[in-house]
Amino acid sequence: MKESFSGNPLFPGWYADPEARIFNNRYWIYPTYSAPYDEQVFFDAFYSDNLVEWIKVEGILKKEDITWARRAMWAPSPIEKNGKYYYYFAANDIQSNDELGGIGVAVADSPEGPFKDALGKPLIDQIHYGAQPIDPHVFIDDDGKAYLYYGGWGHCNVVMLNEDMISLSSFSDGSTYKEITPDHFIEGPCMIKREGKYYFMWSEGSWGGPNYSVAYAISNSPLGPFKRVGKILQQHSEVATGAGHHGMLQIPGTDDWYIVYHRRPLTENDANHREVCIDSLSFNKDGTIEPVTITFTGAPFTPLKK
Repeated sequence: MKESFSGNPLFPGWYADPEARIFNNRYWIYPTYSAPYDEQVFFDAFYSDNLVEWIKVEGILKKEDITWARRAMWAPSPIEKNGKYYYYFAANDIQSNDELGGIGVAVADSPEGPFKDALGKPLIDQIHYGAQPIDPHVFIDDDGKAYLYYGGWGHCNVVMLNEDMISLSSFSDGSTYKEITPDHFIEGPCMIKREGKYYFMWSEGSWGGPNYSVAYAISNSPLGPFKRVGKILQQHSEVATGAGHHGMLQIPGTDDWYIVYHRRPLTENDANHREVCIDSLSFNKDGTIEPVTITFTGAPFTPLKK
């Protein structure tokens, strides 16, 4: 039997900034709808049982559900805790502390939503340490502590979430916000943990250009320090440009990893013409990440064990 592959892109439509998760023994991808800011007023999601066949769930969270959101709804990052699904997202693309917007949080009883605003206001609505409040990424460590990484404009912050997942905690030194910006950081943080090490990843370059890419650091702590190691994802002259802003999937019980990211087809010049793709990511024996070669092949048929 010939092995089947997902192909890239994974599904039709212009989408970007994908977060990848496994919920209820099913693969999920939560992207940004890639369009002009005033049209980015809803989120769709996609799920699969095998990485190859994907089904779209439309409108899991919409502007109408968020009283303070009006445009530029971006970069969602959901996570499950205590049977609830918490969905962090950016809205309004605020340029100053005088504007309403930032990072919000919605909640649902299932991965497909519908999600509802948990606070009626942003969770983070101010610019701290120069970081625009966009591109949230939520990570729960093995000890149960939940961290939210975020930031644009070349600055990255981390906050710790309380047990309720909808309010901010304080670090041991009494601070709420910590800047953790590595060299060349622009936006799109992402964190995974493997063999006791913290792998912090981010996007570099301009999101609308061909040189958008992903780099990483390794640390012994979720708070860093994060010293840049190098690029692991970038354009390929025969495949696509602007490869960046990603999420990660680990096949349960294995050391098989996939990077889920967006890229721009070679035929496209519109900055918003981005599509979601997947490729294999592997680690070297010394724990460093082998740079990814982007493909048209994608991922093999990989059902989750029941």
